[in-house]
Amino acid sequence: MSDVEIPTRRPWAASDFKLKAALTRREYDRYLDDLRSEFGNLSIGDLEAKETRVRFKAWRDAMSDRPRTADYAWSTLSRVLSFGKDRGILSVNIAERGGRLYRGNRRDKIWNSADINAFLAVAPRSLQLAMQLAIWTGQRKADLLKLKWSQCTIDVIRLRQGKTGARVAIPIAKQLRAELDLEPHVAETVLTTTRFKRPWTSDGFDTAWKRACKNAGIEDLTFHDLRGTAVTRLALAGCTAAEIGALTGHAMRDVDLILDAHYLGGRPELARRAIEKLEAV
Repeated sequence: MSDVEIPTRRPWAASDFKLKAALTRREYDRYLDDLRSEFGNLSIGDLEAKETRVRFKAWRDAMSDRPRTADYAWSTLSRVLSFGKDRGILSVNIAERGGRLYRGNRRDKIWNSADINAFLAVAPRSLQLAMQLAIWTGQRKADLLKLKWSQCTIDVIRLRQGKTGARVAIPIAKQLRAELDLEPHVAETVLTTTRFKRPWTSDGFDTAWKRACKNAGIEDLTFHDLRGTAVTRLALAGCTAAEIGALTGHAMRDVDLILDAHYLGGRPELARRAIEKLEAV
């Protein structure tokens, strides 16, 4: 890329990069170094050739095991070529509309203690129980809405997960047992609507849940995020991936993915506990 050395070396020297945060500029520096190393010998003609896009794609796809990194690298490449095109150095940006490898999920969306307490403070009793069931069992909304009293003994909840068909036997924690004991058995299902005490429909539950979240000032957290929250709580309590999976029905790989995604909350705490265990040896 020697012919476009200015944009690849310091693209934020131009006005459209001056407002980038320092961290963002450092990230660009790192990827620009990679670009320079991989494609620094390409000419202007090469950078305009359709065949080169194939080479760029192969370079990006080689990072497919790190989809966020791959997408960021491609975005940086596209910005460099866009810089050259905007300044008349290139006639075309062959890295436009490259698509994304990363498909977002919600593994990093976790309800912290403040979120949970804020919700419980304003939610009706029917939704409080739904919250407690979710954080103590780690089960999906669909399975909890169908949960029957007949599946709950004094100390165990037994169910077959609708999505995977996995059978799980969940020991009932003392706090959850106390919550269940407060609930009258007015319907076949454990969870019932607030007013008429009938089994929830999925849409009806979602509407009521969103309303309670709004009243609690909670944004960008869903009921489904409580499943990952349960995994994180169990890990912080010292449970192994196998123990967590036995309770929630997650595959161990998925348990690890959830914990890896939640780097802003549980991971530092897990690291602290690891050091404490090491010091105790």
